[in-house]
Amino acid sequence: MTRRLLPLLLLAALTGAWLYHRSGPPRLTVYCAHDSIYAESILRDFTRQTGIPVAARYDTEATKSLGLTELLVREKDAPRCDVFWNNELLGTLDLQEKGILAPYRGPGWQRIPANFKDADGHWTGFAARMRVEISQAQKAAPFDLARFAIAKPLYGTTLTHYAVLWQRQGREKTIAWHRDWRARGVRELRGNAAVKDAVANGACDAGFTDTDDFFQAKDAGQPVIMRPVQLDDGATICIPNTVAIIRGTRRETDARRFVDFLLSAETELALARSKSRQIPLGPVPEEQVPAEVRELRGWTADAVPLANLLPARNECLAWLKAEYVQ
Repeated sequence: MTRRLLPLLLLAALTGAWLYHRSGPPRLTVYCAHDSIYAESILRDFTRQTGIPVAARYDTEATKSLGLTELLVREKDAPRCDVFWNNELLGTLDLQEKGILAPYRGPGWQRIPANFKDADGHWTGFAARMRVEISQAQKAAPFDLARFAIAKPLYGTTLTHYAVLWQRQGREKTIAWHRDWRARGVRELRGNAAVKDAVANGACDAGFTDTDDFFQAKDAGQPVIMRPVQLDDGATICIPNTVAIIRGTRRETDARRFVDFLLSAETELALARSKSRQIPLGPVPEEQVPAEVRELRGWTADAVPLANLLPARNECLAWLKAEYVQ
């Protein structure tokens, strides 16, 4: 009996080896909402340094990272993703509340300030953007709201902006502010990139957007300047990338290595040097940070803590949906 089985076992082993050779080793699956033009080089560096291949699934600009967060919710009971690299925080907080994220407090988590991470390690922030007011260089504040642009606040970092206002100044004041701006003719566009374009081409004098969009206009030679958005008490809005391990992953060791790689000083510096000029949140050698980003790093010390923002986001979003259906 044993001798009859040996050829079959040998054939199975050879078939497995052939399939492994054809498909390569199992890949770490990363869902990534960060722009692929910036993320791909980071993923390649990780594979080059560790030998761990990565299969990345990217979001689209149109879905503003919502597509991947909704996919992770649908896959909760049978996860296909090992690590989620989000380009913002609100969706990550929603996944944490739904029990989809696994805690991990490794060396990467240790180097990030408490303002930008979950105390239990369900997610950690890194390489942030900042909410800014972009304006034409020749224009001075105050601006006519009929020539001021803002992205529709139902998604993206503009929703984060609104949720911060909701949390900090309350429901009634936020609603009154929003309705006053709309009554005075503020221009609502489809996204932050559209706001940047409207200001850069002169259709608007100023608007709210993020630092990465501002630098895109500046690199294109557009005559724009910016300043951080500040709340009444001087606080700024700093929105980090976030990384989290998906509960139920079968590649926990590799997932942890990837998380620590993303949260390293080397990765934060690489993203700071990229065209998106992401702001390092952990300690890095200051002389290696581009001057433009170094200037922004000072503003992160005054950033609003975002870890407890989810209740305000849910309340604000429910009101916004009702407001825009009218």
